[in-house]
Amino acid sequence: MKRSGPLFTLFAGLLLALFMLSLNETTGAGTSSYGGASPGTASPSPSGTPPSPSETPPSQPPSGGPSESPSASPSKSAPPNADYAGRTEDDSSAVAVSLRDGKAIAYFCDGRDQESWLKGDVEDDGSMRLTGKHGAKLEGTLSGREIRGTVEIDKQRWTFTADKAIKPSGLYRATAEVRGAQIDGGWIVLPGGRQVGILKRDGEPTPAPEIDPETGAVTVDGQRLTARPVVP
Repeated sequence: MKRSGPLFTLFAGLLLALFMLSLNETTGAGTSSYGGASPGTASPSPSGTPPSPSETPPSQPPSGGPSESPSASPSKSAPPNADYAGRTEDDSSAVAVSLRDGKAIAYFCDGRDQESWLKGDVEDDGSMRLTGKHGAKLEGTLSGREIRGTVEIDKQRWTFTADKAIKPSGLYRATAEVRGAQIDGGWIVLPGGRQVGILKRDGEPTPAPEIDPETGAVTVDGQRLTARPVVP
């Protein structure tokens, strides 16, 4: 009976040891399964995952083409080549103007004894300031199919309007030597066929004989001459 006490104690210790061993195994298994994925370790992303919206796409290389800029306003061109003929406001004289490539030549004539040849440039806006001998000047502006302006000669001033001329209307001139005299004739053929001109013999003005508007032929002191269109 006295021997059962130690045996009981031994048996109780053995049970306690088995219980502790079982408890340790259970705790270890739980720790191992929890630590399979550490909180500080990110699992790798699957290949081919598109970048997140926060990622900045690579910058595009500059285009090889020219940079766009506002288109410039088209520059104005010189007025078109044409001839103009008309009369002064008081109907006393005729004026003709010939335009070519931004240049102009004009002729003022009263058909008796007063005339002037003038020339100069024509601006892109159609304005012109022509000059001649003895301070003569013509100032005008081309607008549409006519030139309006003023002529000033020997301190006299005339306002004129010259409409676009259709041949044979226009400006003509003939120069030659006839019977020893220097001949210089100028003619303005107006729309409708009327002619105004002056013929000078050695500088002396007289009314000019009419020319053939189709050919320019004219007879001066028995000699046949040809008046030709005048251009700058």
